[in-house]
Amino acid sequence: MPEIFDYVVVGAGSAGCVLANRLTADGRTTVLLLEAGPRDTNLWIHIPLGYGKLFARTDVNWAYESEPEPNLNGRRIFTPRGKVLGGSSSINGLVYIRGQPEDFDGWGVPGWGWQDLLPYFKKSEDQSRGADAWHGVGGPLAVSDLPDRHELADAFIASAASLGIPRNHDFNGARQEGTGYYQATTRNGRRSSTATGYLREARARANLRVETDALATRVLFDGTRATGVEFLQHGKTHAAKAGEVILSGGSINSPQLLQLSGVGPAAHLQALGIPVVLDAPGVGAELQDHFYARTFWRCTKPITLNDDMLSWWRQAAIGLKYLLYRRGPLTVSAGYAAAFVRTRPELTRPDAQIYFINFSTAKRGGLLHPFSGFTCSVSQLQVESRGSVRIRSADPREAPAIRYNYLATERDRKVMVEGLKTVRRIVNAPPLRGYVAGEEYPGPRVQSDEDWLAFCREAGDTVFHPTSTCRMGVVVDERLRVKDVAGLRVVDASVMPSVPSGNINAAVIAVAEKAADLILAR
Repeated sequence: MPEIFDYVVVGAGSAGCVLANRLTADGRTTVLLLEAGPRDTNLWIHIPLGYGKLFARTDVNWAYESEPEPNLNGRRIFTPRGKVLGGSSSINGLVYIRGQPEDFDGWGVPGWGWQDLLPYFKKSEDQSRGADAWHGVGGPLAVSDLPDRHELADAFIASAASLGIPRNHDFNGARQEGTGYYQATTRNGRRSSTATGYLREARARANLRVETDALATRVLFDGTRATGVEFLQHGKTHAAKAGEVILSGGSINSPQLLQLSGVGPAAHLQALGIPVVLDAPGVGAELQDHFYARTFWRCTKPITLNDDMLSWWRQAAIGLKYLLYRRGPLTVSAGYAAAFVRTRPELTRPDAQIYFINFSTAKRGGLLHPFSGFTCSVSQLQVESRGSVRIRSADPREAPAIRYNYLATERDRKVMVEGLKTVRRIVNAPPLRGYVAGEEYPGPRVQSDEDWLAFCREAGDTVFHPTSTCRMGVVVDERLRVKDVAGLRVVDASVMPSVPSGNINAAVIAVAEKAADLILAR
């Protein structure tokens, strides 16, 4: 007989671990947390720079590929997503960015504006700088300054400032616009994921059960009421009954599971032989993500991580510095410094995010270039293009079809072009110009706007921020309940009506914090 829980949460990622903690805190409710991947025991998960080792590890990463993208010369876009306790918060680049107030106010959903969410950002946070009007302390998610500055990052910030981009000590404070160092979800040189911050404390509770290596195959229904979840674990099929089922698989896996369970576009489900519980065309529609393009530069001084990796004794020194002091290159996130900029002067807020990092590699997660090099990248912030996630078959083990549909609108194309032109201006402004031996990629072949757009189509890809495939107002209501069925919610990035302006992990955690309050206040 299936076991019965108050809540079954599917997905122990950025949102699911938050829910597992908050829903069990009073000891009165029982929760089953299902995770398709393993425990977060891989060493590289906990070392900040180790994210580069996790890009293609299919034991902790779904390692999806998109369909051929029509606006990217038919290229498939590699799409890592966390498949491990902590989900993508265990394999991401650790950059802590909340977004802009206008993002959340622009959702237009009662109770989900900036002032509604700010208390949850603060509640989740343990800010190393202390509490103020924008930040909190004592929360489960550690947020810290990078322990070391770097000569090249200092030069990047100074060059950006020389072009009129204001210096900004806190991208998550009074304003996002400006240039400065990132903060990261780290504490004492180690990653702070939702698995370490939220779940580790909660796992000692008798009213929480965590099952890893448990792939949810479908939501069980009695008519249009969700009654539980079926899942595969170690080759056997199991079922768990629930008062309420909560999907927290993220913007790819949550719509996939809904469709496998009969909630989605009816004609598509019928064509795959899946009985339709609810015709819901919005499930899997409207996918949004930040598009991203990197430029590489040769450095005049042997001070980059590329140089460190060319010498065994420098590698040894890095490892020793980390082991003894929790400092050095192994503590760096996927961005070192940044600039949030307006690509047109008439804009009222930044529309492009520029990343600076003190190394370069042709393939993310691959070998570093064999020369002194650094990377300067850009992604757009407010996205118009939308894609989709659709299952290919009734087999839950088969990856869904992901279509990002990047660069589908003229504004999206213009932002990328102007953002890349801004990157070139910053790098060629003093003092950073003094560190540049040459532009490695794309190089002098790219000059016109048409050249830059062609470069985007040739080389751009995801920056790993998928959202909006189970949107509030379309698939779920303002309490995150799936419309027209009972006993079923979605709590993850897929419920966001549009992607926030920046890295999304902090916003997903805030959404889950608010969702927990909504669920417990029912």
